[in-house]
Amino acid sequence: QVQLAESGGGLVQAGGSLRLSCAASGSTFSSYAMGWFRQAPGKEREFVASISWSGGVTYYADSVKGRVTISRDRFKNTVYLQMDSLKPEDTAVYYCAARHLSEGSFGSWGQGTQVTVSS
Repeated sequence: QVQLAESGGGLVQAGGSLRLSCAASGSTFSSYAMGWFRQAPGKEREFVASISWSGGVTYYADSVKGRVTISRDRFKNTVYLQMDSLKPEDTAVYYCAARHLSEGSFGSWGQGTQVTVSS
């Protein structure tokens, strides 16, 4: 189990940028693949982006591809989600998640950080 804490959310204008951070503690950070998910009011949680344990492979949802970059810093035990050209439909609570190499799904989750994009 790894503890995750998101930060960096806030209110931005459409077309603006935000960088979300996810600080990990409690376990070996490099042994986990990391992902970002989001959930808007009244909607189900959806996948945004993920990065492999090695940092060499990334995946993005079609809805954010080209506007979002996921990265990780092993020295700082932190995962980032750089979001550019934000749209009102990006408004949601963003969650950081971790999946250990021995797990088949994401088993650790942060508390979430609110991102609000105004038009």
